[in-house]
Amino acid sequence: MNPGKRFSHVTLLFFLISAAFVSCVSENDGVRGQSAADGTNTTLQSVDPAVLDSIHAEILAGEYGLIDRFIVLQSGEVLADHKYDQDYETIALQYDTANQQYNYDHPEWHPYYKQTDLHTLQSVTKSVTSALLGIALNENTQYDIHTQVIPLFGDYAYDKDDKRLADIEIEDLLTMRSGLEWDEEDYDEATNDCIILEASDDWIQYVLSRPTDTVPGVVFEYNSGASVLLGKIVRIITGQRIDDYAEERLFGPLGIKEYYWKETPRGEMDTEGGLYLSSESLVKIGQLFMNNGRWNDDQIVPEDWVSASTSPVVGDVNPQNDSSIGYGYQWWVPEHTDGKTEIFAGNGYGGQFLMVVPRHELIVVFNGWNIHDRPQKSTWRVLQDRILPTLK
Repeated sequence: MNPGKRFSHVTLLFFLISAAFVSCVSENDGVRGQSAADGTNTTLQSVDPAVLDSIHAEILAGEYGLIDRFIVLQSGEVLADHKYDQDYETIALQYDTANQQYNYDHPEWHPYYKQTDLHTLQSVTKSVTSALLGIALNENTQYDIHTQVIPLFGDYAYDKDDKRLADIEIEDLLTMRSGLEWDEEDYDEATNDCIILEASDDWIQYVLSRPTDTVPGVVFEYNSGASVLLGKIVRIITGQRIDDYAEERLFGPLGIKEYYWKETPRGEMDTEGGLYLSSESLVKIGQLFMNNGRWNDDQIVPEDWVSASTSPVVGDVNPQNDSSIGYGYQWWVPEHTDGKTEIFAGNGYGGQFLMVVPRHELIVVFNGWNIHDRPQKSTWRVLQDRILPTLK
């Protein structure tokens, strides 16, 4: 882990921000200049700058609540980059200020890590964890997505009479269809399994102790505990803790030098929500996946893993409504048609969004920290409701 240095501050004036971001990215980070996913240089309809300016103005007016960063890139070019300063120390005073890493109101821990530019990703961590698992499975071919999970955890206690538990495969964890009984609906409720997990002494044991309530591979049930198991599986099959593996196989090749990753009481990394990256580094993750796992001339994440991860393996996470949001391997698929992905996204608590539209070579990143009050507008819908209509 590397808490890292603080990046240079950037003003909110658009031309200064864009210049600073382009300079930082092109000279130090290698984001600009990445080709389209298919290697072509097709002419795309550009995002309307007036729309981006209006979104920026609405953020400044408070319509989206507490927003920390707003970035838009198309074909590797920065179209918008705005950083917003929020007084989180003052905001936190009205809440519990106990200094511990899972107090989401303590300004030393959230949303930035100890006055650096490293921003909590929350559940976008899951998408990064999935990428690392894809690399690990590609390098250790005795395991695959159909490997049964429970035999990998022989040192832990679990219900040996639960036949459904024994049938869980790695892919069931990836697609949130583990079959485990899990309640993660309301993070303000003490009965929320994720809250209980984060307060427990042994995260993996807590997850493996949960009973099953459905057959694995059938019913989507959002479960951060599944992502905890995936992080441990990376260590089991590689022999390396996932942060060390990330430095070697993902962060290093992308030039990501600054990050922080929370550690659980038993010495594992928090792979359900504990990763902090700068917004610039988060853009790189999006660029990598938009380019089918390639970075410059290197295949960092296997192409077939990127394809599966960002495809609607689960076509509709909630058939009771008419939204038809899909889910891949720890990536959301907010929009898809006939099984073809139009948008894929990492989505994290408080407003951490990495949204990618391959067809338009478009990446949108939001960081924010709306955890108490529901804002007038949601940044989750900005891409679909405000930006994409200008391209159609």
